Amino acid sequence: MNPSTAQAKVIVDELVRNTVSHVVLCPGSRNAPLSLALYDAAAAGRLQLHVRIDERGAGFLALGIAARTGRPVAVVCTSGTAAANFHPAVLEADRAGVPLIVLTADRPPELRAAGANQVIEQQRLYGGAVRYFDELAVAERRGGQNAYWRSQICRAWNAAYGEWRCGPVHLNVPFREPLVPDGDDEWYESLEGRPGGERWTELPDFGALPSFVVPSARCGLVIACDSGVRAAGEWGEQHGWPVISETGGLGLLGSSAISSGVWLLGAEEFIRRHKPEQVLCLGRPTVFRQIQQLLSDSDVEVLLVRPDSDWPAPAHNVRQVGQWFDSPTKPADPEWLAAWQRADALANEAVGTALRREQWPSGLRLASELVDALPPDALLVVGSSNPARDVALAGRMRPDVLVHRNRGVAGIDGTVSTAIGAAAVHRGQSYALLGDLTFLHDVNGLLAGPPETRPDLTIVVLNDDGGGIFSLLEQGAPEHRDAFEHVFGTPHGADLSALCAGFGIPHVRAGTIEEFRESLRPAPGLRVVEVQVDRSRHRDLHARIRSAVSTALS
Repeated sequence: MNPSTAQAKVIVDELVRNTVSHVVLCPGSRNAPLSLALYDAAAAGRLQLHVRIDERGAGFLALGIAARTGRPVAVVCTSGTAAANFHPAVLEADRAGVPLIVLTADRPPELRAAGANQVIEQQRLYGGAVRYFDELAVAERRGGQNAYWRSQICRAWNAAYGEWRCGPVHLNVPFREPLVPDGDDEWYESLEGRPGGERWTELPDFGALPSFVVPSARCGLVIACDSGVRAAGEWGEQHGWPVISETGGLGLLGSSAISSGVWLLGAEEFIRRHKPEQVLCLGRPTVFRQIQQLLSDSDVEVLLVRPDSDWPAPAHNVRQVGQWFDSPTKPADPEWLAAWQRADALANEAVGTALRREQWPSGLRLASELVDALPPDALLVVGSSNPARDVALAGRMRPDVLVHRNRGVAGIDGTVSTAIGAAAVHRGQSYALLGDLTFLHDVNGLLAGPPETRPDLTIVVLNDDGGGIFSLLEQGAPEHRDAFEHVFGTPHGADLSALCAGFGIPHVRAGTIEEFRESLRPAPGLRVVEVQVDRSRHRDLHARIRSAVSTALS
């Protein structure tokens, strides 16, 4: 057996022993040893292998799977720019705390020094974004390497799963030729792992450490972000604090859940009369300025639950950081929660009435209809920019829905691939709500060969022909009208139907609300539902709803 084949077989075997059950592979020459070893493991039923030709999309496919399962997923590529194309997914995994094991094949040092083809500097390629980096020694024709290879895989898994916080790790693996098996199964030593399929080095499954955040005010507010949504709802129900989320009412449990919380935080008069003494924040809020403003208020004490040193602190005023929180030392004011509940009902009625009066379609109405139509226990992947806002501002209460957002660095990279990865391991119907630029940015994520499984995923694309999010920001103000379309609006005129046809993906353009509702009925396979929206209406619509909410609350 040649050294590259021996090393690759051991790496794959030890990954499986470390509970890695999904691997995403991109084809190449230098990573051929790993590719063949992964194929053999998949054929034996030891892991599920996903093959993609686009490394950027492959990284986000792995990220989607890892985010949904909560377990490390390996992603494998050849040398050169292939490895560089993993970088956006590595950055997202770092900031979002998603466990990835990145395996990049490389030329051996003597070929790098000779200016060989397809060579870049891959050592520490991802900088500080990874929890752990190592370059494995080049495999040689000698004994004594099995334990070393297995030990390094255990180290990488341990760092990805995280004593403090999950995240990406990077192993650079230089291979010498020959890169394919030579027909000889003999090696200098046994390549077996520990008996009974155990890891080479046993490491703990890290859980919550016994550190606490202890709120001490009677009038407080809980802000939940992504993974903390369900825990926040349970705590708020027990202790009488209102709970709001960046995803509106999706995933929130209990009577303390406030589905219109983002609207309420933007209502200046209401917040003046109902400003919390303390805010308990779970995770890292990224979308709404009104949340950032509350966390920046010097009169509000901020208590944060985040399991690492990278905590959000808009005003650098965080009082306490912990991994979990205990009961408040003061009983909650019963009228405090009741006031937020009454305001929530008034705001929701105002939003619903305003949307029903608006011409179809709009982003907010589309999000509202989509959330209402989701089957029980559905997965909803929400893209950045307007979809992330529309879902929260629609204010629909769906505690049974699981939500995923790429909010680590809040980019639009790889969102189609992320949705496909998350849907592939979700047991039930899956949906995604994306803007047109987000969809186009990762349209290659639709590409998968015949052997690959396509999940039951409906991708809803809100197509406003460009950067509709900017119409809601400062640059969308009337005084910037002359420059807006060219440098912010960026209309593209792309035919999404033709693109989907090229990838062999069913496409529906829903022109009426009845057609949209019909298109959301659960169905097998991957499909795209497009709704075309006039983005020139975004700014005025949001202003009208803000006014309606303010009037209702007064």
